[in-house]
Order: sequence, then C-alpha cells, then structure tokens
Amino acid sequence: MIYVYYTYQSEENHERLLTEVLPGFPVYYQEKIKRYRRWQDAQLSLLGRVLLYKAAEEIYGHKLHDKEIKYTKHNKPYFEDHVIQFNITHSEGIVVCALTDLHEVGVDIEIITDFELDSFKFEMTEKERQKIESSDNIKDAFFEYWTQKEAVIKAHGHGLTIPLKSFEIVENKTEINEEKFYLKEIKIDEKYKCHISLKTSIGEIYLKEEIIKTQYFN
Repeated sequence: MIYVYYTYQSEENHERLLTEVLPGFPVYYQEKIKRYRRWQDAQLSLLGRVLLYKAAEEIYGHKLHDKEIKYTKHNKPYFEDHVIQFNITHSEGIVVCALTDLHEVGVDIEIITDFELDSFKFEMTEKERQKIESSDNIKDAFFEYWTQKEAVIKAHGHGLTIPLKSFEIVENKTEINEEKFYLKEIKIDEKYKCHISLKTSIGEIYLKEEIIKTQYFN
C-alpha cells in the first residue's frame, strides 16, 4: 500500500503552528525553521515534516519525530535503519507526503500555471516536445510531463545528475540504467498536477487530507 497525505498552507494559522506544533520537534529543526525569511518557506517545510510523522504514526504505529532525517549525497532524505520510505513535495500553497514500505518512492506536485515552453525544450526529447505542442491543453500536458519526470528522478534518488531527456515515459513506465520505474497520477486538486513513482507497479493509493491547525505532538 502507498499512503499519500496532503495539506494546504495557511497564513492565518502560521503563528499557531510555530507556537503549538514546532516545539514538538528537535531543537536543531526548530532553529532551522526560524531562520527562514519568508513565512511561506518556513511553513512548507514544517508542514511536510508534520505530515510525515503523523502518517508514520497513524499507519505504522511509529513515533519518529525525534528520529533524525538523514540525507544521501544526492540530497534524498531517509530514515537510517528503518523500513519506511518517504518523499515530500510542495508547490504554491500545498504540501504532499508519500510513504510506503515497498520501495523508494518519489512524488512531485506542481501548480498548473503559465509558462514558456521554449525555456524547457532543452530538457525534453523530440518526441516529448512534439506530444506537448500537439496537445489540446498544452499547460496540462506540460505539467503532466514535468511531474512524471520529477517523480521518477526522486524515486531513483540521484537527483538532477540524471538528465530529464535521458529517459522517456511511455504508458506510465520508464527505465533508467536498466532499472524500471512505474508512475501513477494522484488527483488531489484540479489546480495542480501530481504524480508518484516507485520501482514496482503501483496498486492502491490511500489519499488523505490533513487539516493541521492545533498541537499534534504530545
């Protein structure tokens, strides 16, 4: 099973999150959050962590908020010596956290907005560019392409050392260095495009919205 938790950003609740939720985290993380200049950036980071720990406790019964998140040399976060695999993504007011104990997971969400296709052509194969340009809805087609590619790269774990145009996605599947990756769209909000990727075929996804307003950690 794959679990996907999400929540929306809220300026109205920001001070409450700082006073009632943030103190439940280790001191080093509290200090990191307080160093952000923009409240939006601070809250997105905090909400991602809250979703991760809340989901881990609800689904697996593990209280992990005191366990340090480590990072690979490619900046992929993980828990050392733990079965839970996770990935967090955010875009323009929304945060998404995906968890599973199957394989490494990647998830990406982007708000569907105006963009200049020419700025991204160097990231695409010729087939991908033609598919987007011939689409009835170019914006939707582009952000489908983009979130699919980003989700696969996150699942792979080597970040942008893997060029986006070095692999193509066909029927929600792709391959990088003989490793297969599978994709599935997550329909959260019509204003966004979101995809999840694993190294195994993706079955049922449990989707849950969290409203994070009050104290969570005891």
